[in-house]
This record gives sequence, C-alpha cells and structure tokens, in this order.
Amino acid sequence: MPFPSATFAVWGSAWLHGAAAPDDALDALAVWAEMHEVVADDEGTATALELPARDERAGQLAALLAALRKAGATTARLVIPVPGDVRGLGGSTRLASAAVQAEQAVVVPDAGVGIVPETVADSVIRWTVFDLPTPTPAEHTPLGEADHNLSTAMREAAGTLASLDLTSNRPGVRHEIKERVAVSARARWPIGMPQKALRVLQRAAEVSAILEVAAEDDPGGALSSSAALRRSEALRPLADAVRLARCAAIDEAVRVLSDHAGRH
Repeated sequence: MPFPSATFAVWGSAWLHGAAAPDDALDALAVWAEMHEVVADDEGTATALELPARDERAGQLAALLAALRKAGATTARLVIPVPGDVRGLGGSTRLASAAVQAEQAVVVPDAGVGIVPETVADSVIRWTVFDLPTPTPAEHTPLGEADHNLSTAMREAAGTLASLDLTSNRPGVRHEIKERVAVSARARWPIGMPQKALRVLQRAAEVSAILEVAAEDDPGGALSSSAALRRSEALRPLADAVRLARCAAIDEAVRVLSDHAGRH
C-alpha cells in the first residue's frame, strides 16, 4: 500500500532541519496524489496551529509545514498501528482510531500532534491533524536489529508461505506482487538518504506484497475458516516484523538526514 506518511516523515524532518527545500518536499508528496488537503481535527488544534477546522475550507500542505515549524517541531516519525497495538499515538482515541483505519500516521512530538492521511477522492489525500495529548518517547529499534528480525520472521514463516503455493493456485500472482512492490518504489527520497534504510524499505515492501496476496488468496473459496485463522496467526509475526522494519528504516533516515544537516 502507499505510505505517504513515510514520505512526510522523512521530507518534513529534512525540511525542518534545513536539509530540503519546501518545494522538493511538496513534489515528493505529489507522487501519492495530485491534491493534498489539510484540516485540524478539533477547534483547539485548529486555533493553536492556525489551520482550518474540519468544517472549513481545507488548507494546503505548505501551510501545515510552516505551522509545524512555528510550533517548534524538529522531527517527525512514522507510526504504523494495527488493532491492539497503537503505541506511539499518545493515548488519543480519536487519533488512534483514524490511524488504524488508515494503517499509518505521522507523529510530531515537539508540536504535540499526530497527522493521518486519508484518500478522500481520486488522487486527493486529506491530512487531518490531531492533538497528541501525551507525546511518548519513540520506541527506537536499531535498523540492524529490525532487519535481523525481518529475516528471522521470514525464515519462520517460510513453511506457511510454501504451503499456500500461491504460484500454482493464483495465475498471474508474480505479476500482481511485482505491481504492489512498484507502488512503494514510486516514493522519492532526499539526497543523502541512507542506502541501508532504502534496502530495508525495499525488502519490507516485497514481503508486504507477498503477505497481502497471501491474505487475499482463497482459491475457489475452499479454505476453511479455521485454516484461514491458522494461516493468519502464522503470518502475523512476519507482518509485525515488516511494520517494525519500515518504521526503523524511516527513523534511521530521519536521524541520518538530521545529523547531516546539523553538521552544515
């Protein structure tokens, strides 16, 4: 699936540190949609950041970036929540609910906000800014550890994936997986993006595409509900490892780009 939140976290952080021009950041986000709208979830957030509320005419991304800088933001981070695991979203029920539905969010702790993208029309993404009542420290996972965990989870899930025999049961599946990976490959990154982070993001995209196809694959509707549940449970650790790898890669990119900007 597209991850505009990852693009926002990296480019937004780079811009906040003076390592990227605002036009470059906006161009990178344009990969995911031709039009981007911005609204605040509640009146208090709208007033604090000088952004339009939900019932007002939506603002633009450039205004959101400027508002974050004015609010003292320094870096942003990617959060990929799932039902039952909404860590990093500051205890906000409204933010967590929207983020789980979107399967992604950007958290900007210094500004006390979380931002969730939602596709509201063809090639239109609306970014809703939520209050982050209790910003929590990022749960940092070293990129090497996350990469290792992904490799381990892949080995452990190999038998389950092999038992699905997707290639024989679903014609054209290799092309389908390739197309899903290509969606992630559309992302544009700043100069200086660490190569290891890019490699981990690529591998996570490939594994995620396989998982998505595996989750949808039910040839002829023959898979029983109990078998489907066992399959889901067997593949869940791999899905969790993909989430962790993606977040770790984005964290590493933000760290490297921010450190580089700080030395210049």
